[in-house]
Amino acid sequence: MTAHLAQAAVAVPLLGAVLAFLLGRRNAGAYALAALGTLGGLVAAILLVAQQLTTPVAQHLVTVGSLPLGPALKAPLELRVTPTGALIAAVALFVATCVQMFARWYLFSDPRYRSFAATVSAFTAAMVLVVLSDDVLLTLVGWEVMAWCSYLLIGHESNQPGPRRAALKAFLVTRVADAPLVVGLAGLAMGARTTRISEIVTAWSTSNLDAHGTLRLVLLLGLVCGVLGKSAQLPFTDWLPDAMEGPTPASALIHAATMVAAGTVVLAQFLPLLAAEPTARLTLVIVAGATSVFAAVSAFAQVDIKRLLAWSTISQVGLMLLGLGALAPGEGADAALLHLVGHAFFKSLLFLLVGWLAVVVGSTLVTRMTGATRRLPKTFVPVTLALFTMAGLPPTVAFVSKDAMLENAVRSQSDGHVEGLVGFIMLALIIVGTAAYSARAWLILQHRTVLERRGERQVLTDSHTVRDVDIVEMLRSTPEVNEFGEEVDPIEEIEEDEVLPRPGVSVRLALWLLVLGGVFGGLLAFTRLFDIDTSHLNLAMMGASVLLIVATGLVVRIMSLGQLYGDAARRLPRHIPLAASRGFGVETLYRTLVTRPVLALARGVHRLDSGVDAAATRAPGALARAGKALDGVHGRRPATGLSWVIVGVVIASILGVTLW
Repeated sequence: MTAHLAQAAVAVPLLGAVLAFLLGRRNAGAYALAALGTLGGLVAAILLVAQQLTTPVAQHLVTVGSLPLGPALKAPLELRVTPTGALIAAVALFVATCVQMFARWYLFSDPRYRSFAATVSAFTAAMVLVVLSDDVLLTLVGWEVMAWCSYLLIGHESNQPGPRRAALKAFLVTRVADAPLVVGLAGLAMGARTTRISEIVTAWSTSNLDAHGTLRLVLLLGLVCGVLGKSAQLPFTDWLPDAMEGPTPASALIHAATMVAAGTVVLAQFLPLLAAEPTARLTLVIVAGATSVFAAVSAFAQVDIKRLLAWSTISQVGLMLLGLGALAPGEGADAALLHLVGHAFFKSLLFLLVGWLAVVVGSTLVTRMTGATRRLPKTFVPVTLALFTMAGLPPTVAFVSKDAMLENAVRSQSDGHVEGLVGFIMLALIIVGTAAYSARAWLILQHRTVLERRGERQVLTDSHTVRDVDIVEMLRSTPEVNEFGEEVDPIEEIEEDEVLPRPGVSVRLALWLLVLGGVFGGLLAFTRLFDIDTSHLNLAMMGASVLLIVATGLVVRIMSLGQLYGDAARRLPRHIPLAASRGFGVETLYRTLVTRPVLALARGVHRLDSGVDAAATRAPGALARAGKALDGVHGRRPATGLSWVIVGVVIASILGVTLW
């Protein structure tokens, strides 16, 4: 039963993608097939979670049978169901289902909606395959399919140059980072003589495959490099903010439950090997921590709310990777994976809500998004709860996961591991940065504009004036008349919110389910799905983190006072937001260090190749001309010496045959 459910969680969304693309002639049909595919996979994943709640034991499951590669390398192509893996698969499928429902409203008249819906389902199936995989070949298949699907989703509006460029950039940057990953996985598999991940971990941890540890370190660093690229960590950060050129539902899927979160899952599967290599752990902690702090600063300075969320994704994924690197040997990855689950809830919710607000106000720029939740009041509560969850306020899931990661870093530091100390310092900085950009976004979205405040003051003044002249009752009792003075029936007023565009009831219900997942997801830490020590809570550290978040929020609020649009970032020097919107020149650095040298090398190779081709083309003619010149010099009469040589050879041959 478990095998069929795990296979269905991967295969049903993939089948829905194929059917939606082949048979969905109309948008409604494509939506039905694609959404049913993700929903079917979700049902299978939920049943897997229910099984793991009763019997939380990892199980190996065959997919399509082993691959015959000979006795030197076994490739069983198996899935592996674990409690956390089943939950992550269910959350990814749930977010994908919400994205499918929202996209049907958001892209209702899009002529390419069919391909979008099919790509979302294929993307989700690839992510579930990576989560449940226990084979490096299956992991690479899911990894590469996600790369292609992200290329298609980011470049969905391919008739415009911006999305085309962003899609190509994302694909090329992640391809460069994936090369070391493939080498690392191949080396680990060849050393263990199997592609099964659990056996690879056991073989490289217990046997004498690498007595000095150098080879294992190199292979693990290759694995870390691929994860950093997929997760948009330094030096590969620049592709993810540019990916905002894609439709908002695509951003919700890429940023929340797939693609950038896949690296955390893969590293968690190889965590015992990572724990045995302090150099690899320290590298991961430094890079992920620096990226997370840098991304938090960048998010705070953005002039576009959607790009703010993009940089916050980079920061949050860096936080997860930092939580893995700061672990002491022997600790589990459950705290980082719990944060992954919580991030899937609140980040997908934020992207979908910002997409809804952008439809109303016409842009995601701060200048247009200011006061957006006041114009659409029904979004105020979910936006507030989502931002409070991202900030890590209790009792949300981010509060629980961040506290658990802090506890792990403290234990690692007490055991004498420098990774724990560096991780603890970085985590404290990230908590401050996350609270800062979350508070800034909330203050912008609920800000009252100058016109609103003036209007409220005018209404208040008018009400006092009317009461002073005692005409309130007269206005209430006097019937309405037309231009001829005839009494007319009163016209029922229409509320502004009722005429603004909004998704259907089912979509809004799904958004509220995401809200509940983010707010109450911390309770998962008390279930069998996660192995997190909740019996010895460090109340002092928890209180300190809450005070740090609240203090940061108050500072941001003070910075926003008296600022246009209620934007605290306007207190910064003007060149900082401008540089932040351009990614602090990272793309210029790419061009200087990578693009220009590669293009120069390509031009040199092209010139060399052209020269060789030209020389090869001219060579026969030159040889022919040389032959003609030599032929002209030749007198066409055999030389006397050559004639005697020939006669001597003939005589010697005859004598040799005769005497033999």
